[in-house]
Amino acid sequence: MKSTISRRGPWILLAVFAAGWFCNLGYRHLVRPDEGRYAEIPREMVANGDWLTPRLNDYKYFEKPPLQYWVTAAAFTAFGKNEWAARLWTGVTGFLGVLLVFWTGKRLFAPQAGLFGAAVAASCALYVAIGHILTLDMALTFFMSASVFAFAVAQQDSGESDRRRWMLVAWGAAALAVMTKGLIGIVLPAGAVALYVLIERDWKVLGRVHALGGGLLFLAIATPWFVAVSLANPEFPRFFFIHEHLERFATREHGRYQPVWYFVPILLAGVLPWIVHLFPALGRAWTRVPENRFQPRRFLLLWCAVVLAFFSASDSKLGSYILPIFPALALLIGIHLASAGPRLALAQGAVAALLGIALAGASLWASANLPKALALLETGFPPELYAAYLPWLAAGGIVMAAVGVASASLCSRRSAAALTLALGGLAWVQIAVTGHETLAPAFSAYHVVQKIRGDVKPDVPFYVVDTFDHTLPFYLDRTVTMVGNKDELAASIAWEPREFLPDAAAFARAWQADRDAFAMFNASDLAGFLKAHPVPVRIVAGDPRRVIVRKP
Repeated sequence: MKSTISRRGPWILLAVFAAGWFCNLGYRHLVRPDEGRYAEIPREMVANGDWLTPRLNDYKYFEKPPLQYWVTAAAFTAFGKNEWAARLWTGVTGFLGVLLVFWTGKRLFAPQAGLFGAAVAASCALYVAIGHILTLDMALTFFMSASVFAFAVAQQDSGESDRRRWMLVAWGAAALAVMTKGLIGIVLPAGAVALYVLIERDWKVLGRVHALGGGLLFLAIATPWFVAVSLANPEFPRFFFIHEHLERFATREHGRYQPVWYFVPILLAGVLPWIVHLFPALGRAWTRVPENRFQPRRFLLLWCAVVLAFFSASDSKLGSYILPIFPALALLIGIHLASAGPRLALAQGAVAALLGIALAGASLWASANLPKALALLETGFPPELYAAYLPWLAAGGIVMAAVGVASASLCSRRSAAALTLALGGLAWVQIAVTGHETLAPAFSAYHVVQKIRGDVKPDVPFYVVDTFDHTLPFYLDRTVTMVGNKDELAASIAWEPREFLPDAAAFARAWQADRDAFAMFNASDLAGFLKAHPVPVRIVAGDPRRVIVRKP
């Protein structure tokens, strides 16, 4: 009986983590801008049947390649147009990343290193959060991690056939990363390999990457769409390769400039609750293993350094950009956990408990002092929305505090302490992510669209005046006419002006000519517009951010 339980143990553990990971993919409504954008583009692919040229609000959208759009469009076709299907690829690639860490750790190091590394990956705050938000970053992270992990396995294997097989996997995964988010899918893994070769002076690695066969596989996967979309859209190559890569990296055009140290606090917060093990794990990763020709821990550390340095040097920064280091970072922490003593386990549990207490305490203080808390946040959104979210944060803090205490009490049993903390880390982030739905009226068009859904016919104009909410077309199940505000579609509108209206005066003329029409305004803009352009309107819906009017 005991052996049966031990054999089933890993599968039970996997099932528990999978249930915790996938339980809320469809619970929350999509929020702007990323979730709306990356759900709407696949929706339009399904609606118009054009899977070659991505479109957002019927305008060409060339910022990113189409792999995730294709997968999500297929999910919509199979499961219907809903939030669960929209986030499915993000959730699946995130969980596959956890399994990838387990497999790689077991293959390169030891079973316990793989188990602990997977537990860390499944519970790091940033990794869990991004794994449940619809962006391209998680799929990119999975494919780039698969590429660098496969490279490490290939260099570790002594057999030529095995090395060739795993190098082909590395090249293929890099191609899929390129098809997910662009050239960084190959540039960053190649940069990590180059840096490793230079530091280690191991020039023989260059002869073991199977550049010819791997390069041909890479081109076979990544090239066809780029060629086809360029032939169909001559403006694509310059926009994608120059504007979206060189100019985005080297200029502040996208308004995402942050100081060079921007990612340091994000990394420290993102690795929670494993902060105690972070620095010892990084220090140990640099230590050479004399009997090994290839140094996988050092390579993974250099991979993390390359990604962090690359995005720190860029003039366009978002917190999720460093997500690709987290699987490797989790594996390095897992290696350290596999041999750490009870003192570190005790300290890690205690720190997690203190962090949970701090989060719960701050949330309770904010609930009791809401005006002061909102003033600190400098937000103009209604207090009642944040008041509804704070209990979720407090609950997450209480869970983390309890789990930290439990993990500390199990410090003499390394596996039990680590897995307890991992389950708690997954739980508290999931509670915080799930609770974000209370803020949906401020960040999603879902609720306001429900108030008018039955009245908006497909042939009736719908305008958005000096604003654009990326979730609006998705929940309306149709495109809209943009007025004044081009949002991120300035280049696309220049290529295809279509029905874009340049200003409020042009909108007022169109409104007067329409027999029936709807329009969305920022709630603060409507009075000023009507004062300058006194056209007839009837307010039919509204929420904390916006108001929808209809022509009487």
